[in-house]
Amino acid sequence: MTIATSGLVLEATGISKTYGAVVALKSASLAVRPGEVHALMGANGAGKSTLVKILTGAVRPDGGSIAVRGRQRTVHSPAEARHGGLVSVYQDPAIIPDLDIRANLRLTETPLEPFRHWLAEFGLADLDLSSLARRLPLASLRVIDLARALAIEPDVLMLDEMTAALPANLTERVLEVIGGMRGGDRSVVFISHRMSEIGSVCDRATVLREGETVGVVDVSAGSEERIVDLMLGQIVEHSMPQAEHAAQRQDGDRTPRLSVQALSQGTKLHDVSFDLHAGEVLGVVALEGQGQDELFQVLSGGKRPSSGQIVVDGTSVSFRHPADAIRAGLVYVAADRAEALLMQRSVRENIALPFIARIGRWGLIDLHRERRTVDEAVSRLQIDARAGNEVRRLSGGNQQKVTIARWVAGGVHTMLCFDPTRGIDIRTKQQIYVLLRELAEAGAAVLLYTSELKEVQLVCDRAIVIFGGQVVAEIDRADADEATLLHAAYHLQSGAALPEELAATAVVATGGEEPAAATHEPEVPA
Repeated sequence: MTIATSGLVLEATGISKTYGAVVALKSASLAVRPGEVHALMGANGAGKSTLVKILTGAVRPDGGSIAVRGRQRTVHSPAEARHGGLVSVYQDPAIIPDLDIRANLRLTETPLEPFRHWLAEFGLADLDLSSLARRLPLASLRVIDLARALAIEPDVLMLDEMTAALPANLTERVLEVIGGMRGGDRSVVFISHRMSEIGSVCDRATVLREGETVGVVDVSAGSEERIVDLMLGQIVEHSMPQAEHAAQRQDGDRTPRLSVQALSQGTKLHDVSFDLHAGEVLGVVALEGQGQDELFQVLSGGKRPSSGQIVVDGTSVSFRHPADAIRAGLVYVAADRAEALLMQRSVRENIALPFIARIGRWGLIDLHRERRTVDEAVSRLQIDARAGNEVRRLSGGNQQKVTIARWVAGGVHTMLCFDPTRGIDIRTKQQIYVLLRELAEAGAAVLLYTSELKEVQLVCDRAIVIFGGQVVAEIDRADADEATLLHAAYHLQSGAALPEELAATAVVATGGEEPAAATHEPEVPA
């Protein structure tokens, strides 16, 4: 093929990359036409993020070729890629936490006026550019990163799970901006695990599986099944354990595993009460900033309540530190894997860390017992890596499974899950759904906050809805369809019409009130 006459804005052919024994890409190809929004699809670990990092100079490939507007390019750094017209917004904002926003802009030679224009488009016109990045919430950092990329006016803008940590209104605005770029001279490569987003803005989809390009699909009505087929290698019928008879399982012992009574924290959480029983998955539904962050931080020992009581198995408890919550049997799975994991350490070390004191004697660790316990957890969660691998070299989905595996390995009493499936692929989501149900069936209690409303009926026995820091509704699983939950989350009557801009999405915002600056780690494969 003569690339110079291909008419493509971007063409990558035969891209390969290995990390020791880990093959991130075997033979990946991507062809993007001018003016199209092109989806890059694949299960976690398929190689999507690695390909994007290679195209934008963050990672060097072992083989393959890259051409931009018909000209062969060898990209050695993100700055070189940027000057060549390729810019990416990664899953974790590529922003230096200890620099202010203005200094971060200077690092990428971002023109100030276009940047301010795009900030205003996303509702951040009043952002103080002297603010330290680490003091801003994750959602704001992602928008800043996107505005910076748009201000540079690249030939190809690559968005890696851009909407995964955004509230619903910002997600809609981002999709509008992306859709507005269709038909022009510039293009977008869009990575998302939300099929509704792919269908709303994308023209075509390239699908990767196990590091190889396995197909290119025109995005249209009915194409979702074909995309999933290519991603998984076959049409998979997912069977979910039924979330039923939770109340019957509680009849033998009505003492709640966890009881929250009139709990308040600062100005965000007000007089919240609910009970969580053994054998139950209780969902939490809320819009951004409605107090769900504070609720989980208090329950996991990260913050102290202003008032109220936490009761575990009939005993009142108070936490000064997350370790106190863990000792009481409350373990926390965060949406942000980097918050929970030691990225430079191995899978084995990360999983063994919480229970290592229990497998030792006189200060000596029983290595055989540790290895057996970790291997059982790795097998149960189907973690796709050797247990000796560094966690930073795993895909996002596998990293999340490691955070869950560490508690499964030690035995789960009560698990607090804060949006654990954010930004991970369909197959891994299904595995986590099944695991949570299995844990409940085995007698554990699970409190699950989710930003994807469809998960409630898939996983939960019932759900509470928080609005303005208070519980405003409790909904049984049978009634917890997306429309009902969305009306409750906006504190509307069930018969009232949703605002037009909200009706198009059933994704409730994640939190983001706490400072959550994150930096991009350039040597991490997908």
